[in-house]
Amino acid sequence: MASTHSRSARGEATEAITCRAAESDSDRSAVIKGEFTSDTAFEVVRTEEGFTLRPVPLDPPVHKAFPDDEPEKDEVSDGERRFVALDGDRVCGYVDTAYEPWNRRLTIADIEVAAPYQGRGIGRRLMEHAVERARECGAGHVWLEVTSINGPAVRAYQRMGFDFCGLDTTLYNGTASEGETALFMSLPLDHS
Repeated sequence: MASTHSRSARGEATEAITCRAAESDSDRSAVIKGEFTSDTAFEVVRTEEGFTLRPVPLDPPVHKAFPDDEPEKDEVSDGERRFVALDGDRVCGYVDTAYEPWNRRLTIADIEVAAPYQGRGIGRRLMEHAVERARECGAGHVWLEVTSINGPAVRAYQRMGFDFCGLDTTLYNGTASEGETALFMSLPLDHS
C-alpha cells in the first residue's frame, strides 16, 4: 500500500511524499539522524488513581540530536517491518515496527522524520501504516517509548490516540539521555 497526500496539516504541499513498505536494501538501510526541538517536557505526577503526565515549559527550548550508537543488524526477523516516506527517491522518514505474537503487541521500534520534513504530517502517515500492519497481525495494541523531553512527539502521539501507560526512570542511565524519563505509550486497537 502506498499513499500520497496533497496537503499537510499546515497546508503545505506534500504531493511528492509517498509512504509505503520498505522494498529495497536502500529503503531498509536508510538512517535519519534523530533530532527534535522541544519547548515542553512532561513530568510524571503520582495521583490517587496512578500516574499522569504534566506539561512543563522549557525556557529556553531544548534541541536534541541523538547519537548514532545503534548496533548494526544483519538480519530482519519475520515480525519486523519498515515503512518509508519518500521524496522522489530520497527516504525522508521511516517507522520500524516489530510484532510480538505472545502478547499481541506491535512495537514502534523507531520513527524518524528528517528535520526539513517535520511538522508536515509525515510521521502521522507513517504511523497510519504501522497501525494498519498491527491490525493485519491481529495486534491488540501498538506500543512505543519516548523521552519525557520530546514534547512535540508526546503531543503528537496523544493526538493519534496513544495513552501514557508506564515509565522507566533508569532506561537512559549511562547514555546521552541520562536524567530523562522513558515514557511508555499505548494505542489500543478495536478489532470490531
